[in-house]
Amino acid sequence: MAAIRTEGLVKVYGSASRPVEGSASRPVEGSASRPEEGGVRAVDGLDLSVAEGAIFGFLGPNGAGKTTTLRMLTGVARPTSGTAQVAGVDLGDSGKVRARIGYLPEEPAFYPWMSPLEYLDHVGRLFGLPAAQRKARTQSLLEQVGLAEVGKRRIRGFSKGMRQRLGLAQALVNRPAVLFLDEPVSALDPGGRKEVLDLIESLRGQCTVMMSTHILADVERVCDTIGIIDHGRLVIEANQAELLARYTIPVFALECEAGSEAPFGAWAESLRRFNWVTAVSVSGASARVTVMDVAAARATLLGEAAVSGLPLRRYEVVTPALEDIFLQLVGAGRRP
Repeated sequence: MAAIRTEGLVKVYGSASRPVEGSASRPVEGSASRPEEGGVRAVDGLDLSVAEGAIFGFLGPNGAGKTTTLRMLTGVARPTSGTAQVAGVDLGDSGKVRARIGYLPEEPAFYPWMSPLEYLDHVGRLFGLPAAQRKARTQSLLEQVGLAEVGKRRIRGFSKGMRQRLGLAQALVNRPAVLFLDEPVSALDPGGRKEVLDLIESLRGQCTVMMSTHILADVERVCDTIGIIDHGRLVIEANQAELLARYTIPVFALECEAGSEAPFGAWAESLRRFNWVTAVSVSGASARVTVMDVAAARATLLGEAAVSGLPLRRYEVVTPALEDIFLQLVGAGRRP
């Protein structure tokens, strides 16, 4: 069962609207109609399906439509057209959707004069939780996010990492079926990033998580499923292992001893003569050789280096990284 599903989801900014005529996509209840030409299509016919229980990494270059998508799915912004369901509820039924989701925006806002205990109790009241349940849930969440010892301090003195953890706690007050996180660790130092990522990973099996981010290493660490969006359209959606397997490009990394850079570079460039070599990249004492035939490369590279008398200190087949796949799919000039 899909926890999140969209079909033909569109969001256009900056143009007057006119009625939709002859369109196959039905406007979401309460949304605007299709705009006149000239508007900016932040999301352009997005078809997305996120499985129940997944930790879903939502990737894309800056301006690709990630935040706009999350704003629509959480009810903060209204789609121009298309259909969407979250936790089995049509997006047009905003009250039911809000009751079943949690949302952590990129820059969460708080009442600075409140303490975490007061703030989470306030959020519980908004969801209609009874007093005893609010008290128990507040204490449990503060312990879960590591803020139990500062539960009575004023939020105004909190660090960025503490505020992010409190934001994650407020997003979990109602035990959401689907949790939306927009750039949850983008402004944190390494320690803060680790804390928040550990918290996100601990939610596996408790709810479906959709995490928008531009930090590819974080997606590799915690996400089991990945979707890449570019120019408002879904480029690919797949399990992380499947994605890595599908787009693996065999690359051999070689490195020579210091002082041998010049002959090593010339030798590496000479490998282009083999028809199974597709690219060679040299940087000082290191080289990356991209190949089409791994067997031929294994049988040839070390022997060639030995014949040339090069003192190699490193030789390995490089494990593909998500960044390599991202750049294949959206282009080297458009980083997340």
